[in-house]
Amino acid sequence: MGRSRRGSGEEKTGSEARRQVFARRLVVKVGTYTLVDREGRLDREHLRDLVDQVAVVRRRGTDVVLVSSGAIAAGVELLGLPERPRDIPSLQAASSVGQGLLLHLYTDYFSRQGILVGQVLLTQYDFFHRRQYLNARNTFLRLMEQGVVPVVNENDAVATEEIRFGDNDRLAALVSVMVGADLLVMLSDIPGLYTADPKRDPGAEFIPEVERVTDRLMESAGGSCEEHSSGGMVTKLEAARMATAYGVGMIVAHGKEERVLERILEGEVIGTYFHASKKRIKGQKHWIAFGSRPRGCVVVDEGAREALVSRGKSLLPAGVVECRGDFRPGDAVEVRDTAGKLVAKGIISCSREELEEIKGLRTHEAARILGEDRDEEVIHRDYLVVMVEGED
Repeated sequence: MGRSRRGSGEEKTGSEARRQVFARRLVVKVGTYTLVDREGRLDREHLRDLVDQVAVVRRRGTDVVLVSSGAIAAGVELLGLPERPRDIPSLQAASSVGQGLLLHLYTDYFSRQGILVGQVLLTQYDFFHRRQYLNARNTFLRLMEQGVVPVVNENDAVATEEIRFGDNDRLAALVSVMVGADLLVMLSDIPGLYTADPKRDPGAEFIPEVERVTDRLMESAGGSCEEHSSGGMVTKLEAARMATAYGVGMIVAHGKEERVLERILEGEVIGTYFHASKKRIKGQKHWIAFGSRPRGCVVVDEGAREALVSRGKSLLPAGVVECRGDFRPGDAVEVRDTAGKLVAKGIISCSREELEEIKGLRTHEAARILGEDRDEEVIHRDYLVVMVEGED
């Protein structure tokens, strides 16, 4: 659950407790709940207050990227629908209609502060493909150089997976890595992380700090209780794992707390703070671990698993027992053990068909089949990230 867990009754508040929070560059993810009123319509007053807070933060010298949900809720309002649709085409239509209203409001409210905004719509494709990833990063950096606040959302009108799985949390984590943020703040409908869902369990204890997102913590997280959104605490923990692995601290806080962004950056203890990992996954390895889309799976025996996890070795043909999926050289793949547990992710050097021919063979035997000029490793250690808890 994290090493420094305290119950909410023990937590100091206000000026009694401080955090050392540094943010030269800040990513703020605002959830749908934070932007809507009790009827599920856009809460313009609160949206304007959020913009005012961002303006204050920027005047203090911090770059801000805003990852905003709310397009579907805005579309539901404009279309006069009685509730959020459930089928994908209707969700996409609502997002398409609502995106315009949402951006209009942001443009209007930021302009009153003398700030320009730039809309950036992303899909998972922009993170799966390295060149697209670098292009998107350059766009973000140029916008911030020109004093523009990027307003980011998933391109829900064409990307069905994001709508179904509530990936704005994941998107925010990937954006924080892409732009080199120091801190990611998730504004949600709860004050932070609890030992159980506080909406269902009145005895749930608040967790002010988490040193590391463990598998046990992921398993204990409850589902979403937000009517107008699709994320939940599980997706926030996944986002925390991605962001902190790169060295980005993350805070989950209640989005309607007064002056929440300003107070967080002033060091006040608000929400749950996820510490940045001391052992950081940088650059291409972070992309392999969290940004790439696996095209298949390679199952390895216990000896190969041990070599990867404990001895920092590359994956050789001898340790492969099974191949799944349809992958080619240069594709990202998962490495799993015979029990099905994820061991690593990596960039493979051969195709599925080639690996079927050489799996289980010694290196010199594989070379006779594929040719002496081919890489002897199925996945070289430089392109492999161990994902077993407590490792990379």
